[in-house]
Amino acid sequence: MDFLLSGVAACGACLFTNPLEVVKTRMQLQGELRSRGSYRVHYRNVFHAFYTIGRVEGLAGLQRGLAPGLAYQFVMNGIRLGSYAVIESCGYTSTADGRVSTFRSTVAGAAAGVAGGVTGSPIYLGMVHAMVAICREHGFRGLWRGSFAAVPRTSVGSASQLTSFATVKELVVDLQVFPKDSLLVALSAGMVTSVVVVFAMTPFDVVSTRLYNQPVDPSGKGLLYRGYVDCFSKTMRTEGLMGLYKGLGASYFRLGPHTILSLFFWDELRKLYQNHK
Repeated sequence: MDFLLSGVAACGACLFTNPLEVVKTRMQLQGELRSRGSYRVHYRNVFHAFYTIGRVEGLAGLQRGLAPGLAYQFVMNGIRLGSYAVIESCGYTSTADGRVSTFRSTVAGAAAGVAGGVTGSPIYLGMVHAMVAICREHGFRGLWRGSFAAVPRTSVGSASQLTSFATVKELVVDLQVFPKDSLLVALSAGMVTSVVVVFAMTPFDVVSTRLYNQPVDPSGKGLLYRGYVDCFSKTMRTEGLMGLYKGLGASYFRLGPHTILSLFFWDELRKLYQNHK
């Protein structure tokens, strides 16, 4: 049941944040491996990107990829959050006195992130018809092209997200900022967590996005990057540190609300289930 509730919570968040994912991806791919000033800027900022995509492609353009996005969120976050929930319910993320253990939560969050990221990788590449085409052209292993990039991305993102969420939620209750059973406890913890996640995850998100979207040769080998480290170093060398934080605003506008909503829905669904079990 933990896995089902986690998947439903992530899908609920995805419905609201998919347009932000479209904008984030477009901005991260803009000017790829080009130095500043040497390429045409189609999207000046997040709001301009929204306006441009909406004007040129309409509402459908802003909700492009919604179906695979929902499938990916259900599988990836269902496994990631579900695995962490099972680990947490067994008491492995707490100290002997019942407090949140930062170290244990980080390890558990990272492990859950790896499990979810690797499992969801084929769905990230496309739905059934696309998966069939990928298998036909690049073989079964092609479904996991770029999945190695998802491992550091999802492990870092999951560890920072779940650890900070548990820690901040505990702190809010200890300080009696809101009543223990208030909806505002999870909501406020999610808001703080969203900032932590975006700064920790954006460089890995940029690399992952570029690895997934790079052109490949007939054998499925990437034409722009040899691997994760190569993509990271080329981006740093060509575009500087800010290249790894390209689309930071778009990343927050996507990851921030998605983090807040998914953790809020996840926490409330788990409480609802426990109260009616």
